[in-house]
Amino acid sequence: MTDVRIVRWSPARMRARIDDVIAVYKAAFLDEHEDDPVRAARDRLTHARRHFDRHDLRAVVAVTPDDRIVGMTYGLPGKVGQWWHDVVAAALAPDDAARWLADCMEVVELHVLPGYQGRRIGRDLLQELLRDVPHRTAALSALELPGSRARRLYASEGFVPLLSHFKFPGSSTEYAVLGKELTGPAGPTARRHTATGQPAQVP
Repeated sequence: MTDVRIVRWSPARMRARIDDVIAVYKAAFLDEHEDDPVRAARDRLTHARRHFDRHDLRAVVAVTPDDRIVGMTYGLPGKVGQWWHDVVAAALAPDDAARWLADCMEVVELHVLPGYQGRRIGRDLLQELLRDVPHRTAALSALELPGSRARRLYASEGFVPLLSHFKFPGSSTEYAVLGKELTGPAGPTARRHTATGQPAQVP
């Protein structure tokens, strides 16, 4: 793993490299799971631009010595009025929605290029993203594929199913909505864990 660093990036850096970020998303996910990955990547670029304009964005990337992005993740605090938050909250029982979404870091994307999968990069990205998060919970949606590499990763990191076989409006694809209780700065998410053992950076 000496050829990959796990690095925190600012919103400005993510905006500057947005095409490279979306290229990872396309190669790691859209090319396999979308009928028209080019169109889907174009749509995702529009969403990403809006996300990367937010000052509260948390982003972590895996980069090679020549500054090539081979993995990425980012998250945003959930808020009433945001599409994902409101759709999931409406599907949960009121008490569950309050418990899991009232003070939540939403993991928006987590992807690693196929040639770099199976090398703990996804785990390192996720752990760094959630390190010192000042929220009570984290949540995300993943394809409803319980035996997949992604689902095994999330389960091993403490994510539990909140909704299963869930379809977002306008989509026939089934997802699982997963949540994790965070312990704050003194707990496991505070561990500084990178692929190289070096401190993460925020250029």
